[in-house]
Amino acid sequence: MASLATISGLKAVRAVPQERMNREQLRVFFEKRMHQAIKPEQARLEELALKKLGLVPQDFNLASSMLDLLSEQAAAFYDYEQGKMVMLDGGSDALEQMALVHELAHALADQHFKISKYLRGVSDQDEASLARQAVVEGQAQWLMSEYMARKMGQSLLKSPSLANMLSGATDPSGQFPVYDQAPLYLRESLVFPYSAGMLFQQAVVAKLGPAGFIRLFEQPPANSREILHPDLYLDRAAEGAAAQVAAPVAGPGRGWKLVAEGVVGEFDHRVLLKMYAMESLALAADWRAGQYKLWENRRSKQVVLTYATRWGSIDKARRYLAAYRRVLMGKWSDFRVDAESEDELRGYGGGGWFEVKVAGDSVISREGLPLSTLKP
Repeated sequence: MASLATISGLKAVRAVPQERMNREQLRVFFEKRMHQAIKPEQARLEELALKKLGLVPQDFNLASSMLDLLSEQAAAFYDYEQGKMVMLDGGSDALEQMALVHELAHALADQHFKISKYLRGVSDQDEASLARQAVVEGQAQWLMSEYMARKMGQSLLKSPSLANMLSGATDPSGQFPVYDQAPLYLRESLVFPYSAGMLFQQAVVAKLGPAGFIRLFEQPPANSREILHPDLYLDRAAEGAAAQVAAPVAGPGRGWKLVAEGVVGEFDHRVLLKMYAMESLALAADWRAGQYKLWENRRSKQVVLTYATRWGSIDKARRYLAAYRRVLMGKWSDFRVDAESEDELRGYGGGGWFEVKVAGDSVISREGLPLSTLKP
């Protein structure tokens, strides 16, 4: 704690209580916390949104998979609600030491910024929540790596290549069977706060010094785009620039209820393109804004997805429409195109009719529609 305080400039306020658990106790603990944090209907709609967007398979169970993944990988964790460290039985000495430093970094930040409140502040906003997770985990990962580097007479700030190398080491592929079999979106979602968050922290501390640790809690990044492009965060935090919003999309009409909505960010689009249109992956960096809404029919319970994104230009929007054609073809087994141009795509798939259009620098989509809702 003393070493972490020296690196970060944050004073250790108090000792951190510790306890141990085995894997069975850990799973019971995580299951209880998940039930406390997420209501069944909320979990259903989050899972449904991922399926409608094509980010997970149709037979995927989000709650069960997340519980399996968390229970498999944890070597230690810091309990933000209770303010205590929990170490897992059975880990190697080297792994346990690194986990200890990482979790003590969480404890140090928590003593100054109350991390549970920081994370809950945007619990209903997907992108803002992911960005804050990247702050919390990226900061702990960076402090752990800097702590280890200093023990060897080095520093991440003097060797950016070392930071890049260590950020890549956060991917646990090949080490955990459950993780290796999980959908790409879940794997990337678990790694992103550590790997991208660490490089984001590196950029902020390189420019602001220890004040960067405080800045990220007082002025959090807004979305995954700012995590992936730290200069955007630093410019926005300095100038107060407003984030862009996605174009509005008409709902399916009377008889339909809005049941869920959220932001679809640059991170989501990176995964979506990696899954279905890898050749267009670089296009994700031109993302500017995105949103989705789920509409449920009051009688039939059919669900419609409305989805909109903004891009860097009209040309980029048209390129995304072409890439999104491949997404639709990949996520549906019954994909069929009835009309197509560089600015529009219409057809059938996923149990309903769809229409995707370019509108200026935006791409707007309505999917799962009954035929009666489409205008000639």
